[in-house]
Amino acid sequence: MNTSTAVASPTTPAASAGSVAATKKPDARWTVSQVEALYQMPLMDLLFRAHQTHRENFDPNEVQRSALLSIKTGGCPEDCSYCTQSARYKTDTGREALMQVEDVVSRAKEAKARGSTRFCMGAAWRGPKEKELEVVTQMIREVKALGLETCVTLGMLKDGQAGKLKEAGLDYYNHNVDTDAEFYDKVITTHKHSDRLDTIAQVRAAGIKVCSGGILGLGESRRNRAAMVAQLANMNPPPDSVPINNLVGMPGTPLAAAEKVDNFEFVRTIAAARITMPKSWVRLSAGRDVMSEEMQAMCFFAGANSIFYCDKLLTASNLDLNADHVLFEKLGLKAI
Repeated sequence: MNTSTAVASPTTPAASAGSVAATKKPDARWTVSQVEALYQMPLMDLLFRAHQTHRENFDPNEVQRSALLSIKTGGCPEDCSYCTQSARYKTDTGREALMQVEDVVSRAKEAKARGSTRFCMGAAWRGPKEKELEVVTQMIREVKALGLETCVTLGMLKDGQAGKLKEAGLDYYNHNVDTDAEFYDKVITTHKHSDRLDTIAQVRAAGIKVCSGGILGLGESRRNRAAMVAQLANMNPPPDSVPINNLVGMPGTPLAAAEKVDNFEFVRTIAAARITMPKSWVRLSAGRDVMSEEMQAMCFFAGANSIFYCDKLLTASNLDLNADHVLFEKLGLKAI
C-alpha cells in the first residue's frame, strides 16, 4: 500500500514520503521514523534515490566478491533461532573440530584462484578461548600473506582479543546485530543485544574494520527492520561492510518454517541501507540462491555491491559459481 503523502514529480523523484530522510545530511543521525519513511516511498522513487547515492560513492558496475569458510562447525551453546549450528537443536549439522591451519590456507588459495578478494572465516563459538584464538591468528597471518583481505566471525570477544586479531593483520570482523534491539530476545535469549554492541565497540577500538548487518525473515515487522537499519547507520562510523541476509529456513531450527519476506520488501531494505550508509559495502548475502536473476539485478541497482562467492555459507547453500559468472556477464558487472 502506498502511504506517501505527496506525489513526486518526474524531475524530483525523491520528493515523496520520506523526502526529509532521503535528503538527510550524511553526518546526521537517523531516526527509526525517518528510515521507515524510506520504506514507504514509491518503489521507483526509492530505487532512484538509492542508485543515485550508490553512484556518488561507488562504481555501480563493480561488485566485490568474498569467500566464506566454516573453520569450526557445530556445537555452539547459543540458541540463535535461525542457526543450524546451535547444539540446542536437532539438525543435520555435525560437530567438527577447529580446522588445521594448512587446510584453511589451501581453501583460501582456491578462493583466490576463483576470483575472491576477501576470505572470511567463521567459527561456531560463543566466543574464542585463548588457545583457539592463537590458531585463528595464525590462519589470519597466512591467508593475509596470500594477498587476500581477511575477515573472521568468532562470536563475542573478551578484553584484549580484538587487539591480538589486529596484530595478526585482520582486516574485518563480522558481528551482525541480526535484528532490532527490541525484537532481539524473540530470536536469541542466551545473550543480549548489548553484548553484540560491546564486541563491535572492541573491534572498532582496535582499529579493525567492522562488518555488521542483519537478517530479514525472523518474524520482525517493517518497523523492526527500519530500527535495525537506523542502528547500523548511527554507529560512529557506520559498519564498513553491511551484509543483508534473507533468512534460509534450516530444518530443525525454530525458524525453519518462518514466513518469507516479500521480495520488494527485501529490495527496499537494500535501498534503505545504501541511502543511510552511503560509503559502506552493502553485501547481498544469505538467501541469494533462491533469488531470481531479476531480483538480484534489482538489489544491485538499489546499492548492493558485494556478494559471497563460494559454494556454501557456513552451513547454508549458496549460488553455483557458474551462475554468478552468467549473471555478471548478462548485467555487465565487473568483479573486484
